[in-house]
Amino acid sequence: MHSMNSSLLTPDKTVTRRPLDAILAPRSVALIGASEKPGSVGRALWENLRGFSGRVFPINPRHASVLGSPAFPSLAALPGAVDLAVIATPALTIPAIVRECVAAGVPAAVIISAGFRECGADGAGLESRILAEARRGGLRLIGPNCLGVMAPPLGLNASFAASAARPGSVAFLSQSGALCTAILDWSLKENFGFSAFVSVGSMLDVGWGELIAHLGDDPHTQSIVIYMESIGDAPAFLAAAQNVASSKPIIVIKVGRSAAAAKAAASHTGALTGSDEVFDAACRRVGVLRVNTLEELFDMAEVLAKQPRPRGPRLSIVTNAGGPGALAVDALDAAGGELAPLSPAGTAALDRLLPAHWSHGNPIDVLGDADAERFARAVEIAMLEPASDGVLAILTPQAMTEPTATARLIKAAAARGAGKPILANWMGGATVEPGEKILNDAGIPTFKYPGRAARAFASMWRYSSNLELLRETPAPFPVSFGASGAAARGRIDEIIGAAHRAGRTILTELESKQVLASCEIPVVETRIGMSADAAVAAADELGFPVAVKLHSETITHKTEVDGVHLGVRDVAGVREAWRAIEQTVRAKVGEGHFLGVTVQRMIPPAGIELILGSSIDPQFGPVLLFGAGGRLVETIRDRALGLPPLNSTLARRLMEQTKIYSALHGVRGQRPVDLAALENVLVRFSALVAGQPRIREIDINPLLASADQLIALDARIVLHDAEVPDELLPKVSIRPLPRLADLPS
Repeated sequence: MHSMNSSLLTPDKTVTRRPLDAILAPRSVALIGASEKPGSVGRALWENLRGFSGRVFPINPRHASVLGSPAFPSLAALPGAVDLAVIATPALTIPAIVRECVAAGVPAAVIISAGFRECGADGAGLESRILAEARRGGLRLIGPNCLGVMAPPLGLNASFAASAARPGSVAFLSQSGALCTAILDWSLKENFGFSAFVSVGSMLDVGWGELIAHLGDDPHTQSIVIYMESIGDAPAFLAAAQNVASSKPIIVIKVGRSAAAAKAAASHTGALTGSDEVFDAACRRVGVLRVNTLEELFDMAEVLAKQPRPRGPRLSIVTNAGGPGALAVDALDAAGGELAPLSPAGTAALDRLLPAHWSHGNPIDVLGDADAERFARAVEIAMLEPASDGVLAILTPQAMTEPTATARLIKAAAARGAGKPILANWMGGATVEPGEKILNDAGIPTFKYPGRAARAFASMWRYSSNLELLRETPAPFPVSFGASGAAARGRIDEIIGAAHRAGRTILTELESKQVLASCEIPVVETRIGMSADAAVAAADELGFPVAVKLHSETITHKTEVDGVHLGVRDVAGVREAWRAIEQTVRAKVGEGHFLGVTVQRMIPPAGIELILGSSIDPQFGPVLLFGAGGRLVETIRDRALGLPPLNSTLARRLMEQTKIYSALHGVRGQRPVDLAALENVLVRFSALVAGQPRIREIDINPLLASADQLIALDARIVLHDAEVPDELLPKVSIRPLPRLADLPS
């Protein structure tokens, strides 16, 4: 638990204040654009601010008073210092107002006004002027184009919302002002409270990272929920989440899963949206729970605040009706959870408790005539099952059912505790409401529908699983690569430097394999045949059969120009392959692209074809890809994404996300792949990606995996242009980086 920050509770100038205290815990507020005009934003803001316990000043140069309070013509005319300026004037006026704030020593401002980058180039230019003025004096900004901010525990409502949020323990951050008003309306109906309620708008200055860091140290906040349209400063978001997620849940709903939704979000906020799959991978890595609906967003905020996290994915379901239990099972399976198996001892205990025709499995059907004691005792047995990680109790109000008494006994059973989460679905209306209240008051979350409850448990496990990755922190990255590190780094730099000096950004297949070999990633031996005779000599030396492939400094996808001949068995075949590739390349793409062929020994096809790759995401930098490889890689699309660097545990977790992972354990009589060796390859590959920022794209396809070997059969590396300065090269989002010297040998 974070320590209490007294600056939030007592506005004492001697207490050290944090950068965002001026926004979320101000001692005084000035409203620039305060108005008496009915229906205006300026009037709504002033009416809301008048409930603040600190000093508030309306500023309007055309009025001597606003709704009975003396008004001031400017910040300079105020009788005292101001922590927060709330600005609600036309967009064109705001650069000058921000300049005035800086001159008056105001530390922070909330810009309510719209008319900026969402309106095009002129609006974006206005934003640039505002930011330049703010940074001259260290002024921090929320917005523009936002609803405002609230700190309900402190009585601050610096927004134009129709109502103030109730105090509570959940911080809500949103990129949509309209959604803020809808959530606020819902929260008042449900008696749901907030520790902070922030409409971030366009995030010209203060972004997700600083808000998460501030709320992580806020004694009023137990969990942070975010509605996100664009990520903004991705490294800042990840760094803050890494620091806070282990102590306070961070739950995010981000729009833009589909291409159409991503486009809509970008046009709404004037920001670019990166790959949704990459965002998922980033959330997993830093302990953030991503959900799909607003319903889940607040469900999880409540559940994670009230119940212990599950240690695994296995759920026990106790129900007095078969149908709802089946619905819960379907939802659990779809969400990635599992049913817990019953132990012999647990089955025997239930046999003694329940009628002979109970379900004899999970879900545990206690039958429709179960009284409160039978139902609660079954829940208690389920909680004590060693293979169970949590319990869901589903009650339907049948003629013999005792919803209130059952809730009371389950509350007592939960208090005795097994350190596992317990959730409840009391189905029905007025009949079950007293029981629901008993459970909710006891910290046992209740749900209206069984599927919703089962999905909540699965999300709890996903959150627990994400938090485990926070402990997996690869060590810092040096220039060496083990005992021979300096030589390895030197070889890689030499290959990249030679390509740049030749004006190339594409490495040949042979050069790409040399880079991988320098990182001790096994590659198939490959020779260059600049002529047909040289290709034949290489094949004789390597031994037949061989693979003959296009050697080119410009073409990377060799199969698209018929540039791959496999299983060539004799000298005549090598000559024919050389001639056919030369003719096809010249016919399809012209002169200058054919530089000969590469020759490599054919590797027996027994094994599984994998792909291992990396490319640059515009927001998160280098991203790793692992999955099923071969020619159908883009059709099958069985892949998982992760952020470098990796260690062995992170590498295994990346592999586990794919369907091909199950085949690596051995299928149809094949022996399993050496998973430890495969982890080693992934870790080394990730270290190469993290430690060599000149690499823009890289893939190994296929990486052939069998019980006897792991070997890269083909490789491709694309570099950033030589003219790109080092400081502009994409950087990894996760810190710290691994030390190559610490990688497994």
